[in-house]
Amino acid sequence: MSNFRHDFIRFSLDRQVLRFGDFVTKAGRQSPYFFNAGLFNDGLSTLTLSRFYAQSIIESGIDFDMLFGPAYKGIILASATAMALAERGRNLPFAYNRKEAKDHGEGGTLVGAPLAGKVLIIDDVISAGTSVRESVNLIRAAGAEPAGVAIALDRMERGLGELSAVQEVSRDFGLPVVAIATLEDMLGYLQQSPELQSHLTAVQAYRQQYGIR
Repeated sequence: MSNFRHDFIRFSLDRQVLRFGDFVTKAGRQSPYFFNAGLFNDGLSTLTLSRFYAQSIIESGIDFDMLFGPAYKGIILASATAMALAERGRNLPFAYNRKEAKDHGEGGTLVGAPLAGKVLIIDDVISAGTSVRESVNLIRAAGAEPAGVAIALDRMERGLGELSAVQEVSRDFGLPVVAIATLEDMLGYLQQSPELQSHLTAVQAYRQQYGIR
């Protein structure tokens, strides 16, 4: 497992963004872990998170010209990731959308740099793919091209069919999806962490029941 993925999981645990126990997902599944990116909610944790995004994006090799953050969580993620990329010598524009159109001032639903060229979408996770679908439509309507999607965690579990939400996005839109870490990375971390190994069997069983093949 790449060191930065290992570090991201440890960082998520330290911030209690990633927790182990007994949880119910939006799909109604009993899950032995829970990931809530909304708890990256102060300056230092957001800065650290943005640097993990930048690292995973750079390592992915995705070709893109700017960033787009879907409202609401994607707004801070895209802006912070743009700053982290600038730290690494790549200064890129970014934009985001509003949920409701503004009828005064600059108007419209888009804020930030004009959508142009190849646009990388930044979000926390992909659940049903609704946010990605809306983002793709906005980007294409502006005459730009979606380049891919970057997320924090890929749960690697099936949606309604045999594919995961991430795989469905890749299939439906022909886009690469890069995650800072995946369920597989998490399992590797648990195997290496004596203090957390008590959760390993439950996470393995969950993957066996709901994971993608």
